[in-house]
Amino acid sequence: MTYTDKFTSKIPLTVKRIALETVVIHFAGDSGDGMQLAGMQFTQSCATLGNDVRTYPDFPAEIRAPQGTLPGVSGFQLSFSELHIHTPGDKYDVLIAMNPAALKASLKNLKSGGILIIDEDKFTEKDLKKANFTDNPLTSESLSEFRVVRLPMTSLTLKALEEIDISRSSARKCKNMFALGVVYWLYHRNLEDTKTWIEERFKEAQAIKEANIVALRSGYHYAITAELFAEHYTVKAAKLASGEYRQITGNQALAWGCIAAAHQSGLPLVVCGYPITPASDILHLLAKYLQFGVKTFQAEDEIAAIGAAIGAAFGGALALTTTSGPGMDLKSEALGLAVMTELPLVVVDVQRAGPSTGMPTKVEQSDLLLSMFGRHGECPLPVLAPSTPGDCFYLILEAFRIATTYMTPVIVLSDAYLANSAEPWKIPDIGTLSEIPIQFHQSTNDAFLPYARKDNLARPWAVPGTKGLTHRIGGLEKEHETGNISYDPENHEKMVGMRAAKIAKIAQTLPAPTIIGDKFGKVLVISWGGTYGTTRAAIEQLQAKGYSISGLHLRYLNPFQEGLLELMQAFEQVVVAELNCGQLCHLLRSRYLIDAKAINKVQGKPFNISELQERLMPFLEN
Repeated sequence: MTYTDKFTSKIPLTVKRIALETVVIHFAGDSGDGMQLAGMQFTQSCATLGNDVRTYPDFPAEIRAPQGTLPGVSGFQLSFSELHIHTPGDKYDVLIAMNPAALKASLKNLKSGGILIIDEDKFTEKDLKKANFTDNPLTSESLSEFRVVRLPMTSLTLKALEEIDISRSSARKCKNMFALGVVYWLYHRNLEDTKTWIEERFKEAQAIKEANIVALRSGYHYAITAELFAEHYTVKAAKLASGEYRQITGNQALAWGCIAAAHQSGLPLVVCGYPITPASDILHLLAKYLQFGVKTFQAEDEIAAIGAAIGAAFGGALALTTTSGPGMDLKSEALGLAVMTELPLVVVDVQRAGPSTGMPTKVEQSDLLLSMFGRHGECPLPVLAPSTPGDCFYLILEAFRIATTYMTPVIVLSDAYLANSAEPWKIPDIGTLSEIPIQFHQSTNDAFLPYARKDNLARPWAVPGTKGLTHRIGGLEKEHETGNISYDPENHEKMVGMRAAKIAKIAQTLPAPTIIGDKFGKVLVISWGGTYGTTRAAIEQLQAKGYSISGLHLRYLNPFQEGLLELMQAFEQVVVAELNCGQLCHLLRSRYLIDAKAINKVQGKPFNISELQERLMPFLEN
């Protein structure tokens, strides 16, 4: 019996074919080895076949770490399944290690009995020393629990490309395609999508295009002819809701959500930012969509960026500024100005590990208290956090709705995990998205009062240049209604209370919190931000084992949703899981006086499902 592929013919099916539900693969190598690219192409092939896919790229924290060293390891993890999954997985079924450092950094997460594919050409004495190996793992017993596939990948790639007119250096860079071809055969993936991508990517460089396609094919054929594997795997398509899907990262979803917000509001979008990892992509992506009325401005620093965004909001545009933790520090005074002037501004903070510069490419949820309290004076504002890459699209729409309805700046706390991870996203019909109603104040015969209040306590949005709406604005305290500068003690207290009451009123319009599982029981796990997938998967698996455990994921962090206290009181124990030292737990304990317990992690990495389950067991067994 044989089957035919576009690149192969008459492949003997003497190899045992096994159907699997879920597979986790991890590509690891130097930052120049193209691991992110290989991972993304494998992801695309899985998405095309209809699998549910979750990914997690793990970039080096240093811009150009020394080659072959542990700080320079770049990884890309993905899980694909016929089931609906929530995370890129825990332990790997397959690890592709392009050098000793990649092996050392990643091996601990490879399942016992898992497949380990190694480029043995890179296991030289020099490279082993760089990775702090005292002996060669390929000649010791340290890898005996794994199915090790040793490939002279570099030399095989060079040999396959020797008739193509490119340098040896350029040829070596194609070994990621060779590795990808091997894994494509192992999991019965089609090479056609990647071939098409290569043709488009390198259409102006004929030799490079040909070299990558030949390397891809060579890896695929080598897996067959060298009989590398005794088994061959398939994963069926997942049963997803009908519709048109595409892979989307959190940063892409945020960018497209901003464009949708501009469309739904009828206002131009002005995006002001300063490059900072991992938020820079949002500014880069939006700069490509000028045809949708998007205006982007790369400022000279973070302070200038938020200052320009405040000016855009004052001028009647949808205003957005993007940053990460260190940028939030710098924006704090101007953010207080936006609260004082009560202008609609959205600030996206893609959180990363800190303090200070910290680990720029690693994940952490450590800016919650900064967002809540990191400004001079009594300065409350709404804080929201998306739960998945796709949810970033919908939450940024919600942020603009709140900002323009209540005339307030809004902080959206994404994180490095959400920013770079990808998932299948069902493309929404624009007609199903809620409008963002905008009502600019118009001139009347009465004297204009810029700080008069609507029923929801929002002040009017008065566009400069509108006849009869001249008013004073700035960072000094405003007199109630007139907006004149005021040093009156009673007025100051009144305005502080008014601004706080306005934010509190937002809770009345928020959806009720929803529980994953029973609404009462032994343990309630509360999570927020990018921890959603892991906590949900951990909770559902524990529920299937009969444990009394439920989950609650918060997207609204200030104000909290109404009814939250009653939900927490229905459980014997409340546990808060977050990637910091307990910031949300601190807020819940102080606000509701409940004895919440914390599960925390600050390693620059997300929770694993098994790790979280292990840390939840003491609460379930007490």
